[in-house]
Amino acid sequence: MSAILLNILFGCQPEDISQGNGLTDTSLNAAFTIVADGTSPNKFTLKATNKNYIMSKWDIGDGAGAFIGGMEQSIFLPDAGTYNITHTAVGKGASTASATSPITVLTSDPNSGNIVQGGSFETSSDIAKWTILRISSSGTSWVFGGGKATVTGGGWNQQGFYQAITVIKDKTYKIDLVASSTTGVSNTWFEVYCSTTAPTQDSDYSADGIKRNINTWDGCGGAAFSGKTSNVGCNSSKNVGTFKAPISGTMYLVIKCGGEDLKGGISVDNIEVRGQ
Repeated sequence: MSAILLNILFGCQPEDISQGNGLTDTSLNAAFTIVADGTSPNKFTLKATNKNYIMSKWDIGDGAGAFIGGMEQSIFLPDAGTYNITHTAVGKGASTASATSPITVLTSDPNSGNIVQGGSFETSSDIAKWTILRISSSGTSWVFGGGKATVTGGGWNQQGFYQAITVIKDKTYKIDLVASSTTGVSNTWFEVYCSTTAPTQDSDYSADGIKRNINTWDGCGGAAFSGKTSNVGCNSSKNVGTFKAPISGTMYLVIKCGGEDLKGGISVDNIEVRGQ
């Protein structure tokens, strides 16, 4: 009887996994279409053509990496340019298939365009838009290169960098940027500010409160991470990301980082401040 049962249970399973064992999906199809929104040249809907799978991941080509989304996903691309959209379909047994298609955005959104200059650090002109803020005399430093700004060091030292931006009174703005670390950090703070108060060399900066936050005491940054600070940051009271401009004129976007051990460092790029 036992032999009969074993034959019933296992007799139909292929010996070679290449023949398919039902635990993975060998027929995944990640193809998708892109539908323009008639109300805005910056809005699109991504539609998977095959929905016989478990989960969709989308990378919309803005530098933020992939995120879990729907099989129909609405996206907003506020800046003119060409974006390579990648859809990854995840099936049984964590099997995956991917497809990529470009979107060309002809016009930047007039309300939500990025008012930060040089936030991608791609050229010497980009880098020239930023000023290093000395806080500690040594021990922690920011370096611009390779399309990123990267901070390394430790010993409870810190350093920042900043840019003057032009805002409109009573308009609400949202700050975000891509932050990554291949190693994670130890006893470290990473903070973003925006204020009418100008930074002063050789002085700490904390004007008008933290707008974006990665902080190991708050529970993030200790392990490797990569993504927009709106996603990889923590402590909602310090990671709200938005502010209402109190003036029409100049405010200062300040990014600083310090701590005991930054290990492999934290890199940032795609820095943006956008009207809401």
